[in-house]
Amino acid sequence: PNVTGTLHAGHAVRLAIEDMMVRYQRMKGDRTVWIPGVDHAAIATQYVVEKKLKKENIQGRRTRHELGRDAFVREVEQFAEQSKARILEQTRAMGASLDWQRFAYTFDQPRQRLVRELFVAMYQAGILYRGDRIVHWCPRCKSTLSDDEVAYKEETPPFYYFRYGPLVIGTARPETKFQDKTIVVHPEDDRYQKLIGTTFEVPWIEDAPLTAHVIADVSIDREFGTGAMTITPAHSFEDFELAQKHGLPVVQIIDEDGKLTAAAGVFVGRKAHEARAEIVEKLRAKGLVDHIDEQYTHNLSVCYRCATPVEPLPKLQWFVDVNKKFRPRSERRGGFHTLPRADIKSAPTADGDLLSLKDLALAAVGDGVGQMQIIPERFQKEYFHWMENLRDWCISRQLWFGHRIPAWYRNEEAYIGVVAPEGEGWEQDPDTLDTWFSAGTWTFASLLDPHHEQYENFRDWIAGSPDLAAFHPTSVLETGYDILFFWIARMILMTEFALETIPFEKVYLHGLVRDGQGRKMSKSIGNVMDPLTMSEKYGADAVRLALFIGTSPGQDTRLDEQKIAGYAKFVTKLWNIARYVLTKSTADSRQLIGSDPNDLRLTTKDFGIADSWILAKRDALIRDVTEAYEAHE
Repeated sequence: PNVTGTLHAGHAVRLAIEDMMVRYQRMKGDRTVWIPGVDHAAIATQYVVEKKLKKENIQGRRTRHELGRDAFVREVEQFAEQSKARILEQTRAMGASLDWQRFAYTFDQPRQRLVRELFVAMYQAGILYRGDRIVHWCPRCKSTLSDDEVAYKEETPPFYYFRYGPLVIGTARPETKFQDKTIVVHPEDDRYQKLIGTTFEVPWIEDAPLTAHVIADVSIDREFGTGAMTITPAHSFEDFELAQKHGLPVVQIIDEDGKLTAAAGVFVGRKAHEARAEIVEKLRAKGLVDHIDEQYTHNLSVCYRCATPVEPLPKLQWFVDVNKKFRPRSERRGGFHTLPRADIKSAPTADGDLLSLKDLALAAVGDGVGQMQIIPERFQKEYFHWMENLRDWCISRQLWFGHRIPAWYRNEEAYIGVVAPEGEGWEQDPDTLDTWFSAGTWTFASLLDPHHEQYENFRDWIAGSPDLAAFHPTSVLETGYDILFFWIARMILMTEFALETIPFEKVYLHGLVRDGQGRKMSKSIGNVMDPLTMSEKYGADAVRLALFIGTSPGQDTRLDEQKIAGYAKFVTKLWNIARYVLTKSTADSRQLIGSDPNDLRLTTKDFGIADSWILAKRDALIRDVTEAYEAHE
């Protein structure tokens, strides 16, 4: 769990299922480890503490900027420690039989060193770079977001059609169009054949006309709008790629606060969305509004954390290049350590025998030797679709809490290293790393020897970690299906790079916990159920049974108090039955309880027909239950 608060029903169902899995393996006699930990969850934790600052007015300062970076980070760390202690106490209260001596935290000293080591290694491998690219920007969090941190909310805004010289163009965002000077059409669109390659003047928002030109590109959808579109490279991922392809300038119209820049002329400083109506009226006054479609529906991009509309912006950021071919197919080099695994045979070979992170991640999932199985299987298709369309991963965040990027700059020089460079004048990159960069290392980071300082380099650290050799790759990762692309995919990418192996053999995905009516639990609805309160009232066993009995992989679970109360009665019946059996059993009959099902002999008694029937039923029960457990049912 994140160090942002208390356990909720989603954590409770995870703990219940995992505890059941682990206890079963221990009962079989398998060597088993179940590692507890918490995630520092940088963006989420900073957001919670910023709200706390505003509410409590700490030291007379209501924002992190007023408090200062060092003081603010101390506030966050103090909050995280308090939250961590509370979460561990709650986890114990839920009956989770974790290996507490192996507790790990994604922001403790061993994990901080690991993150720096991996950053440097990825940079040296040529798959990590700093560059100007368009990113998702949250104006409220004042930070970039990765693709999978963007949520979507359906809305029905007007879709505007404007006369643009001899063409009509369509857009839902007129406020971004001030400097659009390039029109793109499909090269085979008969309507625009004569216009391709031409240049002409266009009356537009400002008084001075624009000089526009028409180009062709096969990516244009002839059926959308009028089939002709102007390019806004600074505020659209698709337009940015077109601008890169055709060598077009990138002019920023909206700034980090969501306000219009000087490129918007007289509208400079205005909130972009608020200025939309006035911009349209100005175009209407010039006779440039062709018509407006009020039935247009699209998905608005919003921040998954605070629900603020996300703005695509060009920024200088750090990225992981997921398409860069860097690892030889036959020689599994490029990472630090090689663990046993069948060589990859199914990855693409577009660039000879070199593989990219995307290639490795695609080849990691399947039913072959050395591949991972996702349960239920339908999520494998979703994984492949997402991974095949994966763009470069933006890993820098404009946050103060988190793993600081291990890069230092001095004038035109740059230094990337595990420790700071020697000499004067170096300034460390102010940004921190995406939370998922460190969370992606979890399966091996949590198994490393915590006494990292005794190892000179990462290779020795790997070799000196017996838990890693014993337990990696992990047998089963169990988690909710909603973080398949947040966390699971990142662990696959990071583990393939660092260890040249899969992180786990199976991924078991449980569903979301909903209320008795099937609604998502929400504070605004008032239907949130606290598993700890219910445990105090009915017992942890009743809560756990209510969470996982009658469910199947990938299916959402319904939970209400009546269901928990019913299982409380069931638990009481089991307890009374067990107590009765144990008090009435003789020493000889007790030998039968928990004995080898293949050796049912007692010392003095011959079995009759009834006894044989009972034992046969017991054998069948053990067989059926074992098969169900092994199949993760």
